[in-house]
Amino acid sequence: MKIPASPVQAGRRRLLQALAAAAAAGATGLGPVLAAPAAAAFDTHRYSARARRIVERSLVIDMLAPLRLDLDESYYAHTLSPQEIAAFRASRITGMHNAFGIGGEDAHAQVLRYMTGWYNFAARHSELFTLVGKAADIDHAREQGKIAVIMGVQNAEHFRTVEDVKTFHTLGLRCAQLTYNSQNLLGSGSTERVDGGLSDYGLSIVAAMNEQRLLVDVSHCGDRTTLDAIEASKGPIAITHSNCRALNDHPRLKTDEAIRKLAAKGGVMGITGVRNFVRGSEPTTVDHIVDHIDHVARLVGIEHVGVGSDADLYGYDDMPPEQLKALRGGYKSSYAFRDKLDTDGFDHPLKTYDLAEALIRRGYSDANIAAVLGGNFRRLLGEVWG
Repeated sequence: MKIPASPVQAGRRRLLQALAAAAAAGATGLGPVLAAPAAAAFDTHRYSARARRIVERSLVIDMLAPLRLDLDESYYAHTLSPQEIAAFRASRITGMHNAFGIGGEDAHAQVLRYMTGWYNFAARHSELFTLVGKAADIDHAREQGKIAVIMGVQNAEHFRTVEDVKTFHTLGLRCAQLTYNSQNLLGSGSTERVDGGLSDYGLSIVAAMNEQRLLVDVSHCGDRTTLDAIEASKGPIAITHSNCRALNDHPRLKTDEAIRKLAAKGGVMGITGVRNFVRGSEPTTVDHIVDHIDHVARLVGIEHVGVGSDADLYGYDDMPPEQLKALRGGYKSSYAFRDKLDTDGFDHPLKTYDLAEALIRRGYSDANIAAVLGGNFRRLLGEVWG
């Protein structure tokens, strides 16, 4: 059965084609998305001593932090400049879930190219990146002053058969989202008109992922598909990057029912900084991100909330205008994009410090802030991966 490309997949393909055309025309370097500013921009002394201490002592895990938003495959031949490396180090991120919404009829081949490209890129930047096979690799990365890259995919269409789950786990995949926004063979996405829940095939994929100790992610799944996946999984799963619908009525966000059932299984929810997911009106600041952290903590406990920023170091709004326009065009109107996609104060390499400051203002203890910044996801990954 052939499944047509979803609007977001078509939009992403247009964007990748535009990037490829720019590369063919002789474009070099990173461009605006990761154009590193002067080293002075990484001065952390504008933050309180307490915030600096918490961030610099914590295991910081961002459960959706791609290297670069919607990069072209030719980017993997790029060598990071000293300024770009400095930006990654300044972020204090220890673990980075690197995942894209790859899908369509050639998803299997796309994911193979994506993983191969990243492995080559990471190998050429071994002073900065290390790949994750088990949770302890994140601890080792911190000891070595490196960033541990968790390979993931935001769609499971590359699993053409149940046996593919074992194959991709062997190749290094450690997390897979069951659906993107649209329907696939496994279940429904969050912007589908009707959510039929997990299919029989989806149930078999969840079982295979459990067997292979591969983290199940339901961030973009529809409501029923999300609940079905939580129930079907033998162990905890993740919502790596979403927010609370109780605070912002958006189809991509999660209901209190889903959050409660996720937590009951031991799962963790990563809060994102995408502006239209944080708040439906202006202003939209880091303090509004903390509102979602507060909501999860009060609903199910502080141990079930973390961070999944859903952005690279500089966010979406620094993308070249034509690329950002193409990206916006790949989503349904229900996404309700506004003028900006990034949350104010959460669109630069030091955004973890801003989040720590906001959590301090809200009265969180050092231990609870460290849990949100990465400790909770580290516990979940240790349990799922062994």
